[in-house]
Amino acid sequence: MFAPAGATVRAWHPDVPGLVEVFHARFTHHAYPAHTHTAWTLLIVDDGAIRFDLDRHHHGAAGSAVTLLPPHVPHDGRAATPAGFGKRVLYLDPDVLGEELIGAAVDHPTFADRQLRLRVHQLHRALERPGDALEAESRLTLIGARIAALLATGRAARAAEPPRPPSHLAGRLRDLLDANLADGVTLRAAAAQLHAHPTHLVRSFTTAFGLPPHRYLPGRRVELARRLLLAGQRPADVATAAGFYDQAHLTRQFTRYLGVSPGRYARA
Repeated sequence: MFAPAGATVRAWHPDVPGLVEVFHARFTHHAYPAHTHTAWTLLIVDDGAIRFDLDRHHHGAAGSAVTLLPPHVPHDGRAATPAGFGKRVLYLDPDVLGEELIGAAVDHPTFADRQLRLRVHQLHRALERPGDALEAESRLTLIGARIAALLATGRAARAAEPPRPPSHLAGRLRDLLDANLADGVTLRAAAAQLHAHPTHLVRSFTTAFGLPPHRYLPGRRVELARRLLLAGQRPADVATAAGFYDQAHLTRQFTRYLGVSPGRYARA
C-alpha cells in the first residue's frame, strides 16, 4: 500500500493477547514529532537507520539491533540516511513487560542481541500467517522473558528501582487529559478543577512527562484514532470520537504523526 511522500505502510490489530498493534512501514522523509504511547514499542529496522531522542537523550536504531521504547516516555524519530528506513513495530500491552522496567528501558533502549532479533523477526512472520495465533502468543512470551533478562543483566543502578512517579499534580492532569480525549479540556478548567495556577500546572506536567500538555494531547488522540481505524471505523466517525474538530483536522494531525493519511492507514 503506497502512501504520500514515498512511504509504504501496513498496520493491523492481531488477535493475540498482549499485542495492541502490528505496524510495518518504510519512510524516506517522514520525521515523527515528540510523542508518547501507552504501549511498549518494540521495533526492528530492516534497512537504513533511525535516529531518535528518548527522554531527551540521543539514540539510534539499525541493523541487527532491537529497540524498545517504554510507555509514557516522550520520543521522536527520523531517518539517519538519505534513503530512509524500513521498520517493523510491535506495540505491546503495558502488562507484557511491566512498569517496573520503564526506568531500565529508558537507560538501555537498544539491544545488540541476535537471539532477540531473531525471535522478534519470527514473531512478525507468525503474525502474517493466518491460524498461527498460538505460535505468535508463545513467541511473544519468550520475547518478554528475554527482554526482562537483558534489562536485568545490563541495566544501570537506578533501573533496579521502580520508576519515579510523576508529581501528584502532573499525574492528575494527565489523567484528566486522558479521560477527556474526545471532548477536550481547557487549561483554565483544568487549573480550576485541580486547584492549581495554570502556569504551575503546565510547568509541572512538562517537567514530569517531557512534553507540555498541548503537545501531549494530539499524540494521544492520534493513538486513539489509529486503534479505532484498525477496528473498522470510518475516518469521519473516528475524527469525532478521537477529539478532532473535523476529518480534515484528523488528517492533518494523523499525517504529521504517522506519515500517512487515516484513510490510507486503515486500508493498509
